[in-house]
Amino acid sequence: MSLPAPSAEDLFGVYLHVPFCATRCGYCDFNTYTPGELGSAASTGSYLDAIVRELEMGAAQLETQGRLRAAQTVFIGGGTPSLLGATGLATLLDGVRNSFGLAKGAEVTTESNPESTSPEFFAGIREAGFNRVSLGMQSAAEHVLATLDRTHTPGRPVAAAAEARRAGFDHVNLDLIYGTPGESMSDLDRSLEAVLSAGVDHVSAYSLIVERGTAMYRKVRRGELPMPDDDDLADRYERIDAALSPTGLRWYEVSNWAQPGGECQHNLLYWRGGDWWGAGPGAHSHINGARFANLKHPARYAATISESTLPISADGVETLTAEQRHTEDVMLRLRLAEGMPRADFNAEELPRVDHQINVGMLAETDGRVHLTHRGRLLADAIICDILV
Repeated sequence: MSLPAPSAEDLFGVYLHVPFCATRCGYCDFNTYTPGELGSAASTGSYLDAIVRELEMGAAQLETQGRLRAAQTVFIGGGTPSLLGATGLATLLDGVRNSFGLAKGAEVTTESNPESTSPEFFAGIREAGFNRVSLGMQSAAEHVLATLDRTHTPGRPVAAAAEARRAGFDHVNLDLIYGTPGESMSDLDRSLEAVLSAGVDHVSAYSLIVERGTAMYRKVRRGELPMPDDDDLADRYERIDAALSPTGLRWYEVSNWAQPGGECQHNLLYWRGGDWWGAGPGAHSHINGARFANLKHPARYAATISESTLPISADGVETLTAEQRHTEDVMLRLRLAEGMPRADFNAEELPRVDHQINVGMLAETDGRVHLTHRGRLLADAIICDILV
């Protein structure tokens, strides 16, 4: 497949998808597989060989266009990347380093399940060149973790964060999920206390979304699990912001808070419409207005690469029109604290922008339109109103 040449001015990142999980969480609809689901169809070894080869082919593809750029950000997600161990993650990072190259000062992140980490693990990935870790915490309440089918113990994420800091990581994120069926406000408060005790410089907090096709969706449909209403979720969001903001963890995207300098540069690249190469089964890429996705199943993915063919799904390629790119720009950039320039809205949108300013949902500062505190609670509705 011939890809359009990316703009040389844009930042460039690399995302690597690890499709392996020890168990499947009931709320998860990501492209992940447990050992029982894969059987002998794919292995960690074949996956590592294939993804390193994909990185080589992807870099070669861009080099033929004279547009090969070193990665300013690298993000390894999943799935459970920490199941690969420090050695496997070092192999992935070496694959990026030897193909696209790493820019000076590049941000290099891996997600990790606290239960599959240790002081030795953190020391190993730090030595390999990682400088940021994102740990899945979700909750400090044991019964909430059980509802989510999470396998870690409530105290392990905080302990893992401390181990990461001792290994030399200045940038550590903890992920929270709020609004799980059965979660009380005191459960949320306990989770926030645990987060603050960990001394991390970044927190992500997402309201639970029950995706169609998941085990949790089936339980909700059968009436086995209740779901909180939107007002309850708004109250929880307010509670989170009120706990984090006074400590210096300021929101910079609706669901993300960071100490100054702790913002996730890789995610900012997504939200600002940058380019990235996504490697691994089911990974998505965006290059200069072209979006494409890899084959999902690890065995088929590896088999395609063994034939020296990029594993891009035939029905996963889309060239965005200027209108589509603008729509996505508004959807993503308005969720950022920095907002977007007023000049970037079109003539049809500006009256709707002004209406949202007049009712206190948006504000304008130095020519940039951004969400107010009230507006954050209704961000999706506000953006939909502007785009109509």
